[in-house]
Amino acid sequence: MIGRLSGTLVEKNPPQILLDVKGVAYEIDVPMSTFYNLPNVGDNVILFTHLVVREDAHLLFGFGSENERRAFRQLIKISGVGARIALSVLSGLSVAELAQAVTMQESGRLTKIPGIGKKTAERLLLELKDKLGADLTTAVGIHRPAPVASDVLHALISLGYSDKEAVNAVKQLPDGIALADGIRQALKLLAKA
Repeated sequence: MIGRLSGTLVEKNPPQILLDVKGVAYEIDVPMSTFYNLPNVGDNVILFTHLVVREDAHLLFGFGSENERRAFRQLIKISGVGARIALSVLSGLSVAELAQAVTMQESGRLTKIPGIGKKTAERLLLELKDKLGADLTTAVGIHRPAPVASDVLHALISLGYSDKEAVNAVKQLPDGIALADGIRQALKLLAKA
């Protein structure tokens, strides 16, 4: 497995780059988030990589950060999600945005990405729920929902409301609300629906 490459950037043709590592040029596919942060052609670059070996090809994918590579690896473990779709997801959303979408169960953010339909988005949210959200939100330091919002969400789910209903109710709560008030207001919102 090729884990990391350091070399001179020779070509940039989105989403592919050519990286010269001591005389050997590697064709590497990168998500657009990494592509936009690449230096100019001729400059040195370090990429974390993931090698996909198929019967007909060896494909090398590069990432600007370890978190991007970790998210990519979690995505390709999901049934029906290949390397190209995973690259598309990471091109459409940053790792922080993806982790936030998973934490808040927002399929709408995923369906805006080309190649991701409603069913695939829901499968991604379900499969990544316990893996990506907890793992990467702490690693990338994104602004997670306030603990109160999270507690309200868990309380509603334990009362028998679906994940979708609970998330929609929590989104409508004002920031900085106390736990008891949050639960009361969420229940009122759900009663009106």
